[in-house]
Amino acid sequence: MMLVTVDPIGTVALFVPLTAGLSLRERRAVARKSVFVAGGVLLVFLVAGEVLLAHLGIRLVSFQLAGGIVLFLFGLQMVFGKGVAAEHAAEPGRDIAVFPLAMPAIASPGAITAVVLLTDNHRHSIAEQGVTTVVVLVVLALTLGLLYAASMIYRFLGSTGANVLIRVLGLVLAALATEQIVAGIEALLQRV
Repeated sequence: MMLVTVDPIGTVALFVPLTAGLSLRERRAVARKSVFVAGGVLLVFLVAGEVLLAHLGIRLVSFQLAGGIVLFLFGLQMVFGKGVAAEHAAEPGRDIAVFPLAMPAIASPGAITAVVLLTDNHRHSIAEQGVTTVVVLVVLALTLGLLYAASMIYRFLGSTGANVLIRVLGLVLAALATEQIVAGIEALLQRV
């Protein structure tokens, strides 16, 4: 789920045009900063997401259902080619490493939702949450590696290959989101 919601290939597709005018050194600095900022956001939600929801009075099952719907819509956007990466451009006077690369491309709403759902204390043991942490770090490392090699990868895949891969990952994300929605409905029905 983390690989699909972080969407390293979609991030590469966004990264290439945003950094086209930069030197190799500058592109790598932007890649590092965007991954570290996104990683910080995801790790904060990994550690404190459930506590934050509790303080806001939001039950995790409600977040699970809402998150499943958001993930499903995000998956549909990827399938139909109207995703976050396609719609955002750098804001004038802003750091592209932070917006749109770190957020919402890498630490997307879907990725934040997935992190909170995968670290639910009622459904996942500490060991499973540790595995989630490792998976998040591995996906972020993979994203950084792909951003370092972005120009080469994009030339290899081409826009058609990248589009096909993004759409397949979107379908996988929609299926995972449906599982989250079904699990949320089952949890609600067990309480009745």
